[in-house]
Amino acid sequence: MSKRTRMSSRKRSRNGEMAKNGEPVNINGCGEYRRPNHGPAPFDYEEQACEERESCDYTQKITLEMAKSGNVARPVRVYADGIYDMFHSGHARQLMQAKLAFPNCYLIVGVCNDSLTHRMKGRTVMNEVERYEALRHSRYVDEVVTSAPWTLDTEFLEKHKIDFVAHDELPYTTGSADDVYKFVKERGMFLPTERTDGISTTDVIARIIKDYDVYVRRNLSRGYTAKELNVSFVKEKRLKIQENFEKFKGKSKQYMDKWKDTMESMDKQRHELFNKWEDKSKEFIGNFLEMFGKEGKISTWINEGREKVARAISPTPGDPGISPPSTPPSTSGSWSPPAKRGRFSILENESDEEL
Repeated sequence: MSKRTRMSSRKRSRNGEMAKNGEPVNINGCGEYRRPNHGPAPFDYEEQACEERESCDYTQKITLEMAKSGNVARPVRVYADGIYDMFHSGHARQLMQAKLAFPNCYLIVGVCNDSLTHRMKGRTVMNEVERYEALRHSRYVDEVVTSAPWTLDTEFLEKHKIDFVAHDELPYTTGSADDVYKFVKERGMFLPTERTDGISTTDVIARIIKDYDVYVRRNLSRGYTAKELNVSFVKEKRLKIQENFEKFKGKSKQYMDKWKDTMESMDKQRHELFNKWEDKSKEFIGNFLEMFGKEGKISTWINEGREKVARAISPTPGDPGISPPSTPPSTSGSWSPPAKRGRFSILENESDEEL
């Protein structure tokens, strides 16, 4: 990339485009608002929040088009409110959408206190202090308003110099007959966000209730008393028996799995030994046939031995290594077989001598 191309791309980024990572980039030299330090966000009554609020020129009204274009001289102050009980990813994504809605945004988050929440909506799992602290440590939050009101009015918006209010577009009628955000929607100060499907405080509580016995048994095993968990004596004993049964069942399953693995290993070894034995038996049979078969080495040796014995007993003139018998001299020129020297010839000679 040439130097001119790099400079032009950098210039386009300053004019309001988004960086490759999806986060806002510097706009007209103002830059995205960031807290001076990396600590938790300040409360609305603390010095850092008060200084930021006093330095804001609220006489300069900012429209939605101006805020989106980034053509503003100060950070756009966006307000989001809620209960934020059991702070989860759905809350974090809502705050992220509000923070990244404009290139230069100062996000203020209002949290209702316990008394107002219990009266208008119901009991919470976390108390107000815990909910305040959870919001303070979110990376998207720049300021936290404690004891936030249930419905907004002009006095509250001017006090905190709020330009836009962020919430999902569905009418919120809990604790009120009308939509609590109807006021800001009519004034064009509403900034819609999208809800995260599948996750909400109600969903999380429903999961806990669904597996209530599991979590009670877990906490009992970790040292909590039945009184601390608001569990009766009979239920405590029943849950402990059930917990012991589940442990025994788990151990039994482990032993069965080990036994199954052992049997599979033995079966595998048995098949391997059988295959080796089969290969060896085939090799042995092949060697046996090679040695003792019809055309084997042993048969060849036996046949050769038989032939040698047969030739030795009744040799033939044509056999190699055997010479024909020599002929005795004769005056008549004809050959006569030699006299027999057997047993009967000897007896005949003896009888002739006696006579």
